[in-house]
Amino acid sequence: MTSPSELARQTSLRRPPRIHQGLDAWVHGVAGTWRRRRGILAGFQEAAMRVEELAAEVAGLTDHALRARLLGHQQAFRRGGAARGAALEPALAALREAAWRTMGLRPFPEQLVGAMAMNAGHLAEMATGEGKTLTAGLAAILRAWNGRPCHVITVNDYLVERDERWLGPLLGFCHLSHGHVTAPMSPEDRREAYSRDVTYGTSKEIVADFLRDRLRAGEHIDAGRRLAWGLVRPDRRGSGPVQRGLHSAIIDEADSVLIDEAVTPLILSAPRPNAALREVVALASRIASPLEPGVHYTVDERHREVEVTRAGEARLDELARELPPLWRGLQRRSELVRQALMAREFYREGRQYVVVEGKIVIVDEFTGRQMPMRTWRQGMHQAIEAKEGLVISDPSETIARISFQRFFRLYPHLAGMTGTASEARGEFWQVYGLPVVAIPPHRPCIRRELPDRLLPTSEARWKAVVAEIRRVHEKGQPVLVGTRSVEASEHLARQLGDARVPFQLLNAVRHQEEARVVATAGEPGRVTIATNMAGRGTDIRLGAGVAEKGGLHVIATERHESRRVDRQLMGRSARQGDPGTSVAILSAEDDLFQRHVPTVVRRALRQAASHRWPGTAALASGAVAMAQANAQSRARAMRAAVLRSDQWLDEGLSFAGRSEGA
Repeated sequence: MTSPSELARQTSLRRPPRIHQGLDAWVHGVAGTWRRRRGILAGFQEAAMRVEELAAEVAGLTDHALRARLLGHQQAFRRGGAARGAALEPALAALREAAWRTMGLRPFPEQLVGAMAMNAGHLAEMATGEGKTLTAGLAAILRAWNGRPCHVITVNDYLVERDERWLGPLLGFCHLSHGHVTAPMSPEDRREAYSRDVTYGTSKEIVADFLRDRLRAGEHIDAGRRLAWGLVRPDRRGSGPVQRGLHSAIIDEADSVLIDEAVTPLILSAPRPNAALREVVALASRIASPLEPGVHYTVDERHREVEVTRAGEARLDELARELPPLWRGLQRRSELVRQALMAREFYREGRQYVVVEGKIVIVDEFTGRQMPMRTWRQGMHQAIEAKEGLVISDPSETIARISFQRFFRLYPHLAGMTGTASEARGEFWQVYGLPVVAIPPHRPCIRRELPDRLLPTSEARWKAVVAEIRRVHEKGQPVLVGTRSVEASEHLARQLGDARVPFQLLNAVRHQEEARVVATAGEPGRVTIATNMAGRGTDIRLGAGVAEKGGLHVIATERHESRRVDRQLMGRSARQGDPGTSVAILSAEDDLFQRHVPTVVRRALRQAASHRWPGTAALASGAVAMAQANAQSRARAMRAAVLRSDQWLDEGLSFAGRSEGA
């Protein structure tokens, strides 16, 4: 039976630190620079060398003696203070040997550095193929030895199950229980998984369980009340939350979770029947269908807005007679029709969503994966269903919500790893207090990055991509092609089919065999098309003879709004000292240029590409840098606004005497 103090700890939350402003922010930034100085990495590297020196002594121990030594280190970590510090290096030496005996892997010094960095509350930047999964496992052991549960957060259910199963023997050898949480699991199974020392899960599942627990606790959400409740009603202690509180979290692909998805709210909702709204959304879609862009409305691609013109308003006066009287007013009908037009202009099948079994399924822009449990809010989901001619669903009523940014600031100990953290190191420190440590690769990267190629039109770009694929494929070199959308990947697949080039396709529609497709992408002559390579979690190992032919060749068919996502794709080539090449083949019509560079720059790009001017590659690279800087500036401003809102919420709850996250 759960003790009263444990019941209280389950809902007790750390108050996130205030975001510094003005001079305080400058001083705090200087502190962040100091925390990620070169000397920090050097200190970890020296410690890793000392761990290596201890290896010979540990290697001579029997399994029984090694387990006994690990138990002694666990007890030292639980005592804390000086005992924990003194035990770190010998503990890592023992863990290194335990990994070899249970998994057949002996961690490199760079992996030991990563584990120490995360144990100390840093964000470790480690390149693709450097063994981040094992590194996270070592850090999770050190954190769980402190006696509090550790959550290891990764990007999808497949990796959750795979990583927990793969690291299970090592965790068990180190006297730790382990479990995982995936979408189909029942509350009872989830409670069992969270009862373990180390629990693997996705950010979405862990945040959703947190919200459900807050709702389930009701009036007993406050830790003090919960303690009293546990003392007065011992018979009810077993009906507590499924989680055991928030203590330590280690996040894989931390930039995707903490930056790209930072302002995405995790919402618990329930359908609210509204037949009238379903009817009027269908009518609005029908009314909007004859309206023409440039005549009846204007489209602002940059800010993703639609404005109805005077001619459009006049046309609506004629068409709006079909609407019920309540919706014929100028403001209401304009809002309805504008939403229908936005669904037409900015939400496209194969980009923002796919249709699966008659349902709209949102596609994650950063990972290219389906998100079947998510819906757009404020009627947009219904507007898209109407556009596609599907059965219109009932709108949802929000029961509870929290942004990922707000949630992860609740952990007392937060750490993570990713291959691309340096670009956002200032934001990681300002928002989460995470100093970035860039860990050099185990072997130097010898990838050749070829100059960007720019074509005047999208169709010309696809022809150039097919020609490049054929050229490399005929040499027997494997090719990985990155696209930004399902629509683009399917278009390229049709063109490769016409050219009789065999290929594998990985996107939000064809994702069932993801691990197999990625794992075999390095075989001789293999051509793989992927909507996005962020967080795929499976290394691309080169097949026999591929290194001699030049290694994996990566082609980016568009640049992303975030340079980090581009680096994730290119980083699939030349892992662990292998050879490899990469190139970006772009079009002046790409969405990045249309939305984030001035018209005069777009014209210059088209002219340069059409006439093949000298310096076109440099012009394209400069335009990409400008567009990505503009896009990231807007994204940072949006995250800052949500952060201010979170802070006001914290202060309001504190003033009202309520607990954070309620």
